[in-house]
Formats: sequence, structure tokens, C-alpha cells
Amino acid sequence: MKLNQTNRIYRWAAVLVGAAIALPSMYAASGGAGGNDVQVSTTVTASVDNGKRMPPIDSRDVIVRQGNERLQVTEWVPAQGQRAGLELFILIDEAADARLGAHLGEVKDFISRQPSSTAIGIGYMRNAGVQVVQDLTLDHARAAQALRMPQGTPGAYGSPWLSVTSLMKRWPVSDNRREIVMLTDGIDRAGRNGQHLWRGLHLNPDADTASLAAQRTGTIIHTVYVPGNGRWHRSYWTATSGQNDMTRLSAKTGGETYYLGLGYPVSLSPYLNRLDKVLSNQYLLSFSATPGKKPGLQAVRLNTELAGVRLAAPDAVWVAGHQEARR
Repeated sequence: MKLNQTNRIYRWAAVLVGAAIALPSMYAASGGAGGNDVQVSTTVTASVDNGKRMPPIDSRDVIVRQGNERLQVTEWVPAQGQRAGLELFILIDEAADARLGAHLGEVKDFISRQPSSTAIGIGYMRNAGVQVVQDLTLDHARAAQALRMPQGTPGAYGSPWLSVTSLMKRWPVSDNRREIVMLTDGIDRAGRNGQHLWRGLHLNPDADTASLAAQRTGTIIHTVYVPGNGRWHRSYWTATSGQNDMTRLSAKTGGETYYLGLGYPVSLSPYLNRLDKVLSNQYLLSFSATPGKKPGLQAVRLNTELAGVRLAAPDAVWVAGHQEARR
């Protein structure tokens, strides 16, 4: 009897030892403790209320969560000095009202204020594409000279969401921040998806497609409301739907949207001055994320316990799959 008990004890001990040896490799294979974690990078904008002073923000102050799991922050640096590189496209809707011409000087002033590390491109959205009139350049005077009056018509197939998506698809990959400023009313004049522009409030799925492309490519999109030419903006529902799509796109990509009612803004300068603050208070964040079986977008949440500080970042980031993580 005692011999049988001793044998059982030995057998259980062997099982426990085997489990102790196997668990670390199983844990690593599942991504725990950084076994197969992949590095993900994104741009974060920090802000405080007007009149408040931005406090120093340390990597320990930044909380990144993937589901219920808190992820390890591996890099948190200001987008300054050698890390200040920015590629900024200013896109103007060809359907914009001619009154935008009175504000092009304000846009030129905004361009001239940008630091020397910012490359600026100018494009006009028309026919579901973008006519790039100035490629990305560090010559800000040259970029400003490329601005012109909008044509007042979006072409036969006018959609600002398809236009911005087409630009992101052909934008070369680099280590710099990527951001877009869209001057538009957000109205899809192509009448896609079986939704008539006069049938009340709706959300345009093409705006969601644009946000997915932005998250996939790490592009932040800021939107500025300027009414378009013709009858479209006279419909409350159509104009409001356009603004809602603008707001949704900017929020999902970590950008900002600017408008005050449905009328033409008296000046664009307050919006562009706000953008100056946004671009000068950005950080480069890297963290370890757990890959899925396939590469794809994964939702992340970002916050801080610093009083009065708000962090804005894309709602989702691109995470490599298990196979890519092993390479």
C-alpha cells in the first residue's frame, strides 16, 4: 500500500515538472510576456484646455490598452528635433464655393509658419481622385504658390472620401508623420450607395472606408468645413450629414474637425492657428501588441492619468499576424 502511494507521488511529481517546463514555451507562443509581440507605432496629439500649461509627459504617464490588457510602451518621444519629420497634404474640394478664394491668403500664412522639417503638398479633390498640383516639398513658398481658386464643380464623380482614399493608397511609405488637412463640406455628390442626398441624415460608408485606409497607413486627417458651390449645402440634412462624416473621419484617425454651424466661416485663421498647436504638440508612440492569426487593424485605447491632459490617437492600429511576427 505504501509502495503504491509512493509511485503515485512520483508520477504526480513528474507531471508537475513537465508542466513547469512546458508552460513558459506555451506562454511565449501565445504572445505572453512579449514572446511573439510586435512593435506598433503611431502618432499621438496631446492637448490641454486653453490657458493651461502643457506638463511634461513621460512614457510612464501613457496607458495603452488592447482589450482589457495593458500594453508595454517601448517609445514615447516628442515629434521634435531629429524626429520632427512631417509630410502634410492640404486637399481642397473642387466643389468649394468661390468665397474660399478670399481665405487662400490665410492658408498661405499657415503654410509659411510650418517648420523647415515639414514637407507640404497641395492637391484638389475632383472625380473621386486628387489632382496634385504640388508634390511634397520643403519649399514652403513654392507650396503656397500652388494654391488656386477651386473650380466650383466636383466633376462627374465627386466624393471627397474616395478622393482622400486614392491619395493615401499612392502615398509612399516613410518614417515621417503623415497628416492631411481637408477643406471640404463633406458632401458626396456622386450619390453612391443608393442614398439620395435629399433623403435625410445618413452616414456615408465611403467615409468609413477612408478612415480604415488612414488607420492602415498611419495617416491623421483633419477636416475644415467650407460650403460647396450649388444647391447641395442649402439642404440642412445634406450639409449636416457631410459635417457628421467629417467629424467621424477625423475622430477615428486621431485628427480634429472644425466648423461653426452651416454657414461660411468669417475666417479660417482660428482653425489654422489651432492646427499649429496640434502639430507642435505631437509625440511618437511605440508599444508591444499581441498579434492575431492574420494581420489587420486592432482597436486600442489610449489615455493618461495626468490631470487636464488629453491624448488623441487613431482608434485602431495595424498589427502584423503571427506569421509576420516570427520573421
